[in-house]
Amino acid sequence: MINLAELGRAFIVCGKTDMRRVIDSLAYIVKKRFNLDPFSGCVFLFCGSRRDRFKALYWDSQGFWLLYKRFENGKLAWPSNEDEVRELSDEQVMRLMQCFTIGQLHCT
Repeated sequence: MINLAELGRAFIVCGKTDMRRVIDSLAYIVKKRFNLDPFSGCVFLFCGSRRDRFKALYWDSQGFWLLYKRFENGKLAWPSNEDEVRELSDEQVMRLMQCFTIGQLHCT
C-alpha cells in the first residue's frame, strides 16, 4: 500500500469533486478556491459523490502525481462542507487509506 502520510502534510478537500477532473483542474481548485499552493509538496485529497473512491494530488518537485483509489467494499465518510479544506493528521490519512471513517477524529 502506498503510504500518503509519508509524503508530507495532507489536506482533504471537503464536499464533492467531479472525479473526471485531471491534474490541472484539481491544482486550480487548490489554488483558487482555497488559496493553497499545489506546488507545496502537500497531498490534496478529493472525493466524488459515490464516496467509494478518491484522488490524491501530489507535487514531488519534478512533476505532479495523481493517485486514484477505489474501494471494492465500503464507502468513505467524507466531510460535506464544500467551502472547506482540512488538514489531516498522519493517523487520519492512514485510516482514510484503509476506508475507515475520519469523521470521528478531530481535523486540524
